[in-house]
Amino acid sequence: MKVGFFDSGIGGLSTLHQSMKVLPEVDYYFYADTDHVPYGEKSIEEIRKLVDHAVGFLVDKGCEVIVLACNTATTAAITPLRNKYKIPVIGIEPAVKPAVAHCKDKRVMVMATPVTAKEPKLKNLILKYDLENKVDVVPMPGLVRLAQNDEFSGDRLLNYIHNALADYNLADYSQLVLGCTHFNYFKDTFAKVFPNDIEMLDGNLGVSNHLRETIINTGLVKEEELVGRGSVEYYYSDRKIEDGEELEHIKALHQRLERNLKL
Repeated sequence: MKVGFFDSGIGGLSTLHQSMKVLPEVDYYFYADTDHVPYGEKSIEEIRKLVDHAVGFLVDKGCEVIVLACNTATTAAITPLRNKYKIPVIGIEPAVKPAVAHCKDKRVMVMATPVTAKEPKLKNLILKYDLENKVDVVPMPGLVRLAQNDEFSGDRLLNYIHNALADYNLADYSQLVLGCTHFNYFKDTFAKVFPNDIEMLDGNLGVSNHLRETIINTGLVKEEELVGRGSVEYYYSDRKIEDGEELEHIKALHQRLERNLKL
């Protein structure tokens, strides 16, 4: 069967990477809207229009389940998408619940894009689980651009992170929630900036497990039919990636994500 993954850019590869581990048997179609990235500073209306186009593209490719591997897209567009398309649409949300459960006597920092940070979806999630007011939300829009430019280390990245976090005492935090799938590329840098005992959480494993459960529970595929290894195709804003150099670049991004899984 075919599963479509959408993100504004390369961040969603982190969700795809995890899903390919949990559910290697299906055929994946990954769509990154690189013509319009970043989404985190656009209007809700513009985001919805762009995401709807991409999801329509994936549905036309025969995808039977769609995963929004983008916190911003999930925040802005998942409800109208579920109303429009009669197939499962799975979203991702910041891992606030486990972070609050694990933080003990320290605080939780949620890094997100401006849209995710300001919209009611995240605020309601925090209100539901943060009963002791331990969560701080920090918009980090510059990280998306840095990720898209493959700037995963170096002075510009470190200066941006230090400036964005200048008003926070990082020793107060035991949990760092990566509320944008692009942020997974920077886990090794975050590990250098935050205290040694910082725990970094994202929603990728939860989404991947949910995807597997959805496929089985909706009867799209029986569990015993999940055999062998599927394939993956990559698209940048409607364009299939077939260039060998760009495919090698995507392979290198997967390798970086694999290394960061251990952090």
